[in-house]
Amino acid sequence: MAALTISAPIVARAGSFAGRKLATNATNGTVGKTAARAVWMPGSEPPAHLDGSLPCDYGFDPLNLGADPENLKWFVQAELMHCRWALLGLAGMVGPELLTKIGISDLPNWIDAGNWDGYWLGAGPLLFVQFAMMNWAEVRRWEDMKNPGSMNEDPFTGANKGDTNTDVGYPKGLFDPMGYAKDPAKMETLKRKEIANGRLAMVAIAGCFAQAITTGVGPVENLAYHLADPGHHNIFS
Repeated sequence: MAALTISAPIVARAGSFAGRKLATNATNGTVGKTAARAVWMPGSEPPAHLDGSLPCDYGFDPLNLGADPENLKWFVQAELMHCRWALLGLAGMVGPELLTKIGISDLPNWIDAGNWDGYWLGAGPLLFVQFAMMNWAEVRRWEDMKNPGSMNEDPFTGANKGDTNTDVGYPKGLFDPMGYAKDPAKMETLKRKEIANGRLAMVAIAGCFAQAITTGVGPVENLAYHLADPGHHNIFS
């Protein structure tokens, strides 16, 4: 839903703009641009509620789902979380299979990970722990969306106490150990790169799902199979 609201449908196009300043009458996360604004369809007029101030905003909202400001806030945060989970998920799909292929470890393919017997706890207890921890994290995130900055202080360590940051989705402090957020221009650039790469990761995740259903093997094996004979080993075959 979030991707429908503020994403370009051609995600590769979004990625192609991630590393350079985007032109607009608004800001799109940078300041001082004078050329025409980059939009998802050249020559199209972006809707008024997408003014270029959001990271990787290319004016794509044909159904006007984000016309309500409150809905738009929700879609922005939903897309941000989906991007981050997709980036982590894709690494989890590719990493273990790649490490196993090159002989560093002996881990299951992501398709078979649920049946692996090497976990420190059973599937049921692990699922319960995950639900409990994610519920705690998501409730805090929801509270921060309702009242920006209210969840800055870490309840266990006291870290970020007194932090006045109200940029929802970018907690800084403890979550910015390298201090990137201290440079506003760099922060805006990184926001755009994160969204662009996250959109690509969401598409890649969908590709992994489709491949697993079709071939029954993981992304690394599918890629190796394709590269061995691209003319015959492809989507058409």
